[in-house]
Amino acid sequence: MNTTSNRKRRISAVAILGLAASVAATGTGLAATTPPSTVHATAATAAVAPPRSFQGTLPAPTGPYAAGEDVIHLTDASRPDPWVPSSGPRQLAVTMVYPAVPGTGTPAPYMTLAEATGIVQRQNLPASSGVTPQTLSSVTTHAFDGARPQRGKYPLVVLSPAYEDPRITLTSLATDLASHGYVVALVGHTYEDSGETLANGQTPPCAICDHPETLDFDSVAASRALDVSFVIDQLTHGNTAWPLAHLIDKHEIGMAGHSLGGAAAAATMIADPRVRAGVNMDGSFHPDPTPGQINRPFLMLGTTANTDWEHPWAALGGYKKWLTVAGADHFSFSDLDLLHEQAGFPTPPLSPERGVVITREYVTAFFDQTLKGIRSPLLDGPSPNNPEVLFQY
Repeated sequence: MNTTSNRKRRISAVAILGLAASVAATGTGLAATTPPSTVHATAATAAVAPPRSFQGTLPAPTGPYAAGEDVIHLTDASRPDPWVPSSGPRQLAVTMVYPAVPGTGTPAPYMTLAEATGIVQRQNLPASSGVTPQTLSSVTTHAFDGARPQRGKYPLVVLSPAYEDPRITLTSLATDLASHGYVVALVGHTYEDSGETLANGQTPPCAICDHPETLDFDSVAASRALDVSFVIDQLTHGNTAWPLAHLIDKHEIGMAGHSLGGAAAAATMIADPRVRAGVNMDGSFHPDPTPGQINRPFLMLGTTANTDWEHPWAALGGYKKWLTVAGADHFSFSDLDLLHEQAGFPTPPLSPERGVVITREYVTAFFDQTLKGIRSPLLDGPSPNNPEVLFQY
């Protein structure tokens, strides 16, 4: 596969539910990108199909703790928004997921109704798909608003989603990490996806999504690194940004990202030494690191189609792993393939449920080993329980 096209495939990831409408209408295989004109035309065709029911449910977390959830809103007064400077200082919505006492709190929505509306409108999803703002916002997450926190301190893991995808697309990973004793910050990168609801109640649409061919993704990854460092500042200085910030062990911080979020994880590690371990889930690097820039633990977890990870791999220092997953597609490492399946659309060879399981198990094992010092045999080599996972190095 051509390296340039491979990079674009794993950056310009149109939301999968919109692609699902195209697939259902045309009967063609799922592509990583679909021209807007095709989405519009096929969505119109799909509108004549009989209405279907969509009730999305993410897998329950597997750890001993429940997953509590808070949404916080942060404003970086020192930095104008990089994409829409006229909007003023950079504003971020961040979902905090934390170890909680089982049986406390109330079920958390998957996203706000406005965020769900942004996805449906951007992808021109027909009502006949069953995916409406109401059904999308009410996907079962197994996270609980206002849940009572467990006692103690826990490592912080920051999650960054794919380009065009809102932060909630990594919810299944976030809840599982929290259930295993991590505080997780899901960062919404404003103006970079279908919409994040901000403190003022507005949910601005994507300002940089319409012409990815002209976008400097090195700059986007660098901007995300600034977002993440600001979030870490707010969560570890003074305990004022989040009432439960006392749960965070500020000396044990990791970051994982999907697609462009994976590039942001590497960019953040280069810029911010507080991030002690990083994970790139099927994302190109922007730019490729050079030797000596990342000498802390790093996991690369992706599809077998990767052709542009050789140079970054060689530059990484310290503990590192490169794993590929047979049968996976780009969205196997987020919630999207699973919701795609539940909406009744075709799926990749790897079942979406297995994609979620593998992502959770290997990302958690990596952070257990690098942030908690708990050795994980799962990272030593191939496992009969996960025959799809191939150890490249």
